[in-house]
Amino acid sequence: MTLSWSEPTRTTDRQSVRYVGPTLVCRSLEPEITTCGNFAALLPAPSSLAAAPRKSGLPRPAPQTYTDTLPPAMQQQDPSVEVTYAVEVLNRNARGAGLSNRVHVPAIVTLPPPGDLAAELTGDGVVLTWTSAGELHTPGIQHRYRIYRRDESSGKETIAGEVPLGEPGPLSFTDSGFEWEKTYLYRITAVSIVKRSDSEVQVEGDDTPPVRVIAHDVFPPSVPTGLQAAYSGEGQKPFIDLIWAPVTNADLAGYNVYRGDGNGPAVKLNSELVKSPAYRDSAVASGKTYTYSVSAVDVRGNESQRSEETSESVP
Repeated sequence: MTLSWSEPTRTTDRQSVRYVGPTLVCRSLEPEITTCGNFAALLPAPSSLAAAPRKSGLPRPAPQTYTDTLPPAMQQQDPSVEVTYAVEVLNRNARGAGLSNRVHVPAIVTLPPPGDLAAELTGDGVVLTWTSAGELHTPGIQHRYRIYRRDESSGKETIAGEVPLGEPGPLSFTDSGFEWEKTYLYRITAVSIVKRSDSEVQVEGDDTPPVRVIAHDVFPPSVPTGLQAAYSGEGQKPFIDLIWAPVTNADLAGYNVYRGDGNGPAVKLNSELVKSPAYRDSAVASGKTYTYSVSAVDVRGNESQRSEETSESVP
């Protein structure tokens, strides 16, 4: 359990605090704490600034945090049992003005993280795989795996998704919400969810070691299908119209159209990417048969294999 708080800035006499000493982290299974008798931790003064008088212009110490691990004897399977926390900041004479506000956290046992998290980059996204310990089926408690994704350059972290524990065995999750050409760190934690009549409380366990993924896109779009060619030319300049099924990849940039006439390898007809799944070839000659194929290209220039060929003759 990670606690966070801000240091006091004024005394009980409404004067500015000049010194900040150690901090008591108080913990109890009782619903209320009046004094910090058996404290969980005694934290040292938060920074070098705490040992000296605070002066105008000096930076304020950062907000304080403490991560507490419950002793095994305090961990419970009963979702109604709660741990009460409070903190008390002392001065240099080890005196305090009283306890902070109280917070209540379920004292439930958290599950260990998976021990075999692995990641594979595919064209559909980052595929994460691990082995589930299986749902505990504890009344009043649900469990799920929470997947975190952190941008290595910016440090921004988001929840990529969640997966129920289910039965013991292999699990997987595909993350497609990232941006290509960035580097990410993935981690998984098991979350215990306490359901109550009027609320829901979530408690996270430990994290897996992070798995690093460089999201370099070398994956081409899908190969176009359904290519058809139709000749037209009665009473007008002859041409051949091509149509095919649209490629649905989100990063599709367009298509290339290739033509062969039996006199060497096929050549690309378009100078710019074709934006729609249709193309008109007006550079055709009477008495020839042409063979066509098309490919799909994404925004990073990855090109798919060419489609199956189709042929059409010009009378």
